[in-house]
Parts: sequence; C-alpha cells; structure tokens
Amino acid sequence: MAGGVWRSACGAALKGQSLANLAIAGALVAAGYVALTFYDVFALRVIGWRRVPYSVAALASFTSSTIGHSLGAAVLTGGLIRLRIYSGWGLTVIDVAKIAFVTGMTFLLGNALLLGGAIAYAPQAASAVDHLPIWANRAIGMASLFAIAAYFIWLGSRPRAIGRSGWRIVLPNRGFTLVQIAIGSADLILVTLAMYALLPASPAVGLVPVLIIFLSATLLGVASHAPGGLGVIELPLCLAALSLGLRELRVIAKDAAARHDRRD
Repeated sequence: MAGGVWRSACGAALKGQSLANLAIAGALVAAGYVALTFYDVFALRVIGWRRVPYSVAALASFTSSTIGHSLGAAVLTGGLIRLRIYSGWGLTVIDVAKIAFVTGMTFLLGNALLLGGAIAYAPQAASAVDHLPIWANRAIGMASLFAIAAYFIWLGSRPRAIGRSGWRIVLPNRGFTLVQIAIGSADLILVTLAMYALLPASPAVGLVPVLIIFLSATLLGVASHAPGGLGVIELPLCLAALSLGLRELRVIAKDAAARHDRRD
C-alpha cells in the first residue's frame, strides 16, 4: 500500500518536471558517477597499483559503491566486490583494505570542505536541521575547515605514512591531497545539484540549505551503514548488478577457453 502511494507520488512529481530539468539532472547524475570512478583511480595510485586500467577501476568503484550502499555495511559488501574484481589483477585483501581507507578519506575530506564551508557560511540553515544555536553550528563549520587546514600543516613537506609492515600507507602529499579533496567535492556537489535542479520553484529553497541537508544525511547514512532506500537507487543498483554480472560471464568464458586450450 505504502509502496504504491510512494510510486504514484514519484510518478506525479516526474510528470510535473520539464524535459529540460530532467535532462540537466540526468547529466549531473551521470557526471557524478564519472567523478565517483576517480575514487578508486586515485586510491590505486596512492597504494602503488598504477597499472590497473581505468576501466577496471571504474567498474570496481561504481559496483562496490552502488551495491555496497544499497545492501548496507558498505565496507564489507563493497570490499568483497572490490576484492572479486581486483584479485584478477593481483591485488590482495590488504590492498583492497588500503583502497577502502583512501576512498573513505576522499569522501570525508570532500564532505568536510563542502559541509564545513556551507555551515560556516549559513549556520542558520544548519540550525533548521539539528536545532543547535547558530553560533554552535558556525563553530562546527569553522572547526571542520580548521581540521582540513591542520591536516595540510601536518602533511608538511616530507612524506607522511600510517600503519606498519604490509598495512603501511604513504599518504598523498599536499598537491595530491588537493586532488583528493577535489574528487570528493565534485562527486558530492554534482549529486546535490542534480537534486536541486528538480526542486519546485515554490517554495523557493536556496542551494546552500539543500547542500547542508544532503551532505548531513549522506554523512549519517555512511556512518550508520544502513541500506539505501529502494526506489531512488533502483536504476543504479540494476546497472551495477548487470555490469558485475557481465564481468563475471566474461571471466567464466575466459576460464573455459583457457581450459579448452590446455586440453588441446
């Protein structure tokens, strides 16, 4: 019953949109998924696996993120998908764990910059969400930006590393950290703009409040490891599952051909 009402409401909302708005939102979503692929591309470079092709990294990033956040416990489910894809290129469980760490940093740095900047700029918009005093939200926003600045200072001019032995990761230098922040920020701002493009003209809502609400919800959703709501993500989930299934079929066909050649 509730599902039918929800689908009817979605259908009515779509019919109320112009083709231009739908095209703009669709283009922004597509651009957002392209930006998402660079999470893994960047992480592979950081951990020293530059020979993995972009097509493989893009598939791993898209499928692991989409399926992982749809099923919940994205660190586990997305990690298993990444391991399945990257193991064919020689990466190990430790390598995949490192990729998860770097991609997580990319998301957090991008979110900290955008959300911190937005809250510092318009703390009253955040107060409508968390009901904290304006001064408290402004302090939270400034603290977020200060944390990024402190991280840059800590990086310094020499390489910084965390972890030990096989788990050791050399962190990106300041220049590559800027690239990292740009990747995370681009992903989040593109998706926010896609939603903003579909908002009704009345009542008018500014971009900054939408950004604060969306980024806060995204951050809480990632922290909770809760599954994504079906309906909004059905199409990306189906595309991710189809892409992963086609990849598995190619692997099976390749293995079968290899066994046939060995018998000959």
